[in-house]
Amino acid sequence: MKPRIIVCGLGRTGYKIFRLLRQQGALVVGVHRKPIPGEATGDVIIGELCAASTLKAAGIEQAHTLVIASSDDDVNLSIMMQARVLNPQLRIINRFYNTNLGERLDQTLIDHLSMSVVGLAAPVFAFAALGNQAIGQIRLFDQSWPIQEEYIHENHPWRGQKISDLWEERTRMLIYYLPLAGKMNLVSAVLAEQRLQLGDRLVIVTQPRVNNTRKSWLRKLIKVFTSIRHFQKHARSVIVMAMVLVVIILIATFTYVSTKLNISFVDALYFAVGMITGAGGNDKVVEQAPNSIKLFTVVMMLSGAVVFGIWYAMLTDFVLGTRLKQFWDAARIPLRHHYIVCGLSGIAIRIIQQLNANGHEVVVIETDPNNRFVNSARGMGIPVILADASFRTTLKMSNINTAAAVLAVTNNDATNLEIALKAKGLAPKIPVIVNYADPDFAGMAQQVFEFEAVLSPAELAAPAFAAAALGGRIIGNGIIGDNLWVAFATLITPNHPFCGQWVKDVARYADFVPLYVETNHQTLHGWDLLETNLSAGDILYLTIPANRLYQLWREEQEMVS
Repeated sequence: MKPRIIVCGLGRTGYKIFRLLRQQGALVVGVHRKPIPGEATGDVIIGELCAASTLKAAGIEQAHTLVIASSDDDVNLSIMMQARVLNPQLRIINRFYNTNLGERLDQTLIDHLSMSVVGLAAPVFAFAALGNQAIGQIRLFDQSWPIQEEYIHENHPWRGQKISDLWEERTRMLIYYLPLAGKMNLVSAVLAEQRLQLGDRLVIVTQPRVNNTRKSWLRKLIKVFTSIRHFQKHARSVIVMAMVLVVIILIATFTYVSTKLNISFVDALYFAVGMITGAGGNDKVVEQAPNSIKLFTVVMMLSGAVVFGIWYAMLTDFVLGTRLKQFWDAARIPLRHHYIVCGLSGIAIRIIQQLNANGHEVVVIETDPNNRFVNSARGMGIPVILADASFRTTLKMSNINTAAAVLAVTNNDATNLEIALKAKGLAPKIPVIVNYADPDFAGMAQQVFEFEAVLSPAELAAPAFAAAALGGRIIGNGIIGDNLWVAFATLITPNHPFCGQWVKDVARYADFVPLYVETNHQTLHGWDLLETNLSAGDILYLTIPANRLYQLWREEQEMVS
């Protein structure tokens, strides 16, 4: 019997998960606070999400898996605790924005898996900015590999090529094959030396490239000096007031020297500076001076105190406030081949982390100086422009004409579209990636405005939640047509149904695609993988249609680690 799955919280992400699970044939029930148009009463239970009565009505006591998909961490935590009280054996897939809390819960609780929407979606945004038309990701060799679909068109370089010729490449793995005519799994196509025909589709993952080029200190210093115009913008008022103060001091100095008070230029300068700044000086300089000089001194003391006070306040704000940081950020804006991230949202900081980790230069534009991610970005050495990204002057300041791509990833869909349109107006050839929260309209927005990519985090993350609900430690997922497939790692135990079998044989009858196997402290890939006889202790990484996971469930629950 197929396990019963409950999806609690049918917002944008939750409802997408609910529909995907139902599409794959799972016995799934939804729980939501209000009715959903078009959904039958038995399919969606209405009530307070964390109430025991609501969860019981959904069948929590007989359920196998609970997917908690609310966008509120506190609510999700309450649902999890209530569900565990009602069913201690329940397997829980929990959505958490606070990844630190999620990891702690995973370590503390049995059968609890925390997942993050922004964590799952951010790599796809980064891949899209880098030029990969990614449809998902797989975690392999401690890296996130982008998933791409290759449609074999008339001029495709792989048309007519044997799939077996593409099998051995280590930096590019084949994970799914969908021929235009007939039905054949990927391993059978490889062994039969099937050739790619017009209309075939091949899904692959490609190892991401790390940009190892780092700028020397000399080049960084040159860039600071070449960005002096930004210094002028941020420090002009400080410099102007300093010049006014210097002029006042010089006027006073030359006045005292020219009045024949029998003092040297240095003594006059010393007295003028001390008098105007309030630090004190030799008062005997003007004790024997005419009344006119004394009145002049009074005027200089008053005007100098005002100018010095204003200048000191501005200097303090510049050094101890945000002005110096703004200048330093502005001076470090890359000149070319950088990525402009507009809006420091939760998904934005993850995108920045991934691009920065891969050696790419990034500049951030954010309107709120109190945004909690500003210090995180600056801590990574990322320049932050505190301005409105929807203004043309702001985008020009970020050197948009020579940028590699622009990512509009604020928390507001309309703002993202406005930024994207402004960016396209200034630099039509620059790729623009747009965050659009509503998954139902993301595709429409891309079709209407013809941006390079309009991505919905809910649309990108939902398959991973659905795949995790179907079982196993999921390391990747994707959708081809209406079929959801998953990638996971399975530990071969003595009672495992694959133990003692050849990979090429078991892959064909179980309809999965092997990626690689870890055995005897080595990794086998390509033809060596197909010719491997699986033994206890091996770890096999594979992809399989999600609806086939039920068969593996029936065989051995502990096969997935």
